[in-house]
Amino acid sequence: MKLTGAQAMVKALELEGINIIFGYPGAAICPFYDALLDSEITHVLTRNEQGAAHSASGFARVTGKPGVCVATSGPGATNLITGIATAYSDSIPMVAITGQVSLELIGRDVFQEVDTTGATAPFCKHNYLVKDVRELPRIIKEAFHIASTGRPGPVVIDVPVDIQTQKLDFNYPETVEIKGYKPNYKGHPQQIKRIAEAISKAKTPVICAGGGVVTAEATDIMTSFAEKCGIPVVTTLMGIGSIRGDHPLNLGMLGSHGVFAANYAVNRTDLLILIGARVGDRALGTAEKIAEKAKIIHIDIDPAEIGKNVSTAIPVVGDAKLILEALSSVIQPGDTSDWVKEVKRVKAEKLEKPKAGDKDTVNPRLVISLLSERLDTSAILATEVGQNQIWAANNFTAKRPGAFITSGGLGTMGYGLPAAIGAKLGSPDSTVVIVGGDGSFQMSMPELGTIKQSKIGIKILILNNSRLGMVREIQKNKYNRRYSQVFMNDNPDFVKLAEAYGFQAEKIMADSQINAALDRFLADDSTYLLECIVDPEEPTI
Repeated sequence: MKLTGAQAMVKALELEGINIIFGYPGAAICPFYDALLDSEITHVLTRNEQGAAHSASGFARVTGKPGVCVATSGPGATNLITGIATAYSDSIPMVAITGQVSLELIGRDVFQEVDTTGATAPFCKHNYLVKDVRELPRIIKEAFHIASTGRPGPVVIDVPVDIQTQKLDFNYPETVEIKGYKPNYKGHPQQIKRIAEAISKAKTPVICAGGGVVTAEATDIMTSFAEKCGIPVVTTLMGIGSIRGDHPLNLGMLGSHGVFAANYAVNRTDLLILIGARVGDRALGTAEKIAEKAKIIHIDIDPAEIGKNVSTAIPVVGDAKLILEALSSVIQPGDTSDWVKEVKRVKAEKLEKPKAGDKDTVNPRLVISLLSERLDTSAILATEVGQNQIWAANNFTAKRPGAFITSGGLGTMGYGLPAAIGAKLGSPDSTVVIVGGDGSFQMSMPELGTIKQSKIGIKILILNNSRLGMVREIQKNKYNRRYSQVFMNDNPDFVKLAEAYGFQAEKIMADSQINAALDRFLADDSTYLLECIVDPEEPTI
C-alpha cells in the first residue's frame, strides 16, 4: 500500500501497539501531525518538549513498554535532550521522534536546524537520521526493538520534513536482524555455579538490588531467593520497589543518602551480590574499600557496567530474572542466621519513626510516612530531585515494583510532575502522587496545563522550604555557610496557582494539620495540590 512517510510513521506506531504519545508540534514535524489526525493514537500535548520526554519515561516505567515522545526540529529537539539523557541514565525504554529540515538543507544552518543525531549520540542507545523514505518501516521496527531489549534505553529517530511527504510502498517488517546486536540473557552456567559456591560459603552476604531488578521483572524471584538463602537486601535509589519496603530482609536504601542499617550491612559483608545496579558514586562511594574486604558478584544485562566502578570477583552478564531462576535451582544455602539477626537488630535500633512536633512547620518525613500508610498497593509515587527525593525514598514504603518513580542517574529537577502525568495515563486506575520541592516543582510547573487538558487526577505534594534545599545544605557543610543563590523567599502562591487551573489546593503549616489534610488530599481521584511549609534548616538525612 502506498503511504507518505508521515503516514508510514503513524502506521508503524499503531503496529507497535502504541496508543499514547507525548509531544509538541512544529513546522518540521507537521506532516506527521497531519497524519496523526487519521489515527486512534492519543496525543498528549505537553507544555514543553522536555515534559514530553519525561512523560514518556513515566509511561514506560509503569507499562514496561517504550514511551514515545515527538518534537520538531531545532529547539524542539534540543528541548527533548534532557529527557533523553535522563532516560538513558536510568535505562528507560523510549523512542524519540524528531522532525528535521529537508535533506537538501541539512548542514546549511537554516532556520531551526540542529544536528540532532550528533547531539544525542553520547546519551542514547542508538539514533537514526532517515535519508530514504523506504527505510522508515525498518528503522522504526529496529528502534522499538533496540529500546526495549537488552539494557533498555532511548532511541532517537530524526526524520527530515521532505522524507515525511515522500511516498513509499509500506511493508512493516515482522522481525529484526541487526548485526552485532545480540543481547545475552541466560548468563554463563559456569559463572552461575561459581556464584552458588560463593553464597554457600559466605557468612555475611548482602544483595544490592538496583533498577535492573525491576526492569527485568525479577522482583518475585529475587525476594524468594533472598528468603531461601537468608540474605539481607539493600537497594539503590532506582532499586526501590525491587523488594517490598516492609519485607523483613529489606534493610532500605544504601549510600550517602541512605539509611544506617543498609550501609552497616554493606560495610560488613563478606559477599556483596550486585544485581542490576550500576554501582554509582552515590550508592557505593567507597566501593573499592568494600571490594578490598568483600568478594563482589555483579549480575547485569550490560557488560559495560561490570567492573566499571568496582573490582568484581564473579561477573555474570545476563537477564537478572533468568540468572536468579538458574541460581535458585542449584543453590545450597549456608548458615546466615546470626548475620540476619544482627542486621535486623541494627535496623530496629536505628529505625526512627517520624514523630509530630510542635513547630510552626511540617516534618517532611512524617507527612510522607503518613501518606505512604494511606496509599494502597496500586498507588504510584513520583518524585522530583533534591531533599524531597531523599525524604520520599527513605520514608515511602514501596509495596510493589514500579511504585516509586524518580530520576536516579541524572538527578533531573523537573522530572517528577511530567513523569507522574505519563504514569497516570499508563496506569489510569492508580492513585499517582508527585512529591516535589518548591524549587524543582517550578522547573515543570507549566505541565499543570497538561494535567488540566488531559483531564487526569494527579496528587501534588509540595514540600516548601523556600530554598534550593540540597544545594543550601552543601553550601552550609562544605562552603562555611556562604550561601549563594539558594534562597526562594519570593515563591508564588502555589495554592492560588493551582486554583487558577481549576484544581483544589491548600497549605498546611504544622504537623497537627497533616492527617486531616491528607484525608482531603486523597478523598477522590481529582487533582489536588497540598503545600507543606518545611523548616529551611531541615536536614536531608
